[in-house]
Amino acid sequence: MLISTMNDLPGYEVTEVLGEVFGLTVRSRNIGSQMGAAFKSLAGGELKGMTKNLANSREEVIARMAGEAESKGADAVLAMRFDTSEMGGNWTEICAYGTAVKIRRLG
Repeated sequence: MLISTMNDLPGYEVTEVLGEVFGLTVRSRNIGSQMGAAFKSLAGGELKGMTKNLANSREEVIARMAGEAESKGADAVLAMRFDTSEMGGNWTEICAYGTAVKIRRLG
């Protein structure tokens, strides 16, 4: 499954647009990581636990989006984007979305 943030793929032709696909997760932060992040933010620097959690969440939502695209018969997802929002103060929604397409290699 090719996934691109571009609207097209050089060397390929889009033969069919199958529609929007997305992958979604909602994560809550545990009290331990919040406390550690609060103390770390006083001194400055990277919040490694939070960074790792966000990276894992992004991988998860990409896999879910790709799975939805595959179930529609897609070869690729174009114009892929991430969206993140806070929900209820302790929850974070992470979404990957794009357009599922069928493609054909040129030449």
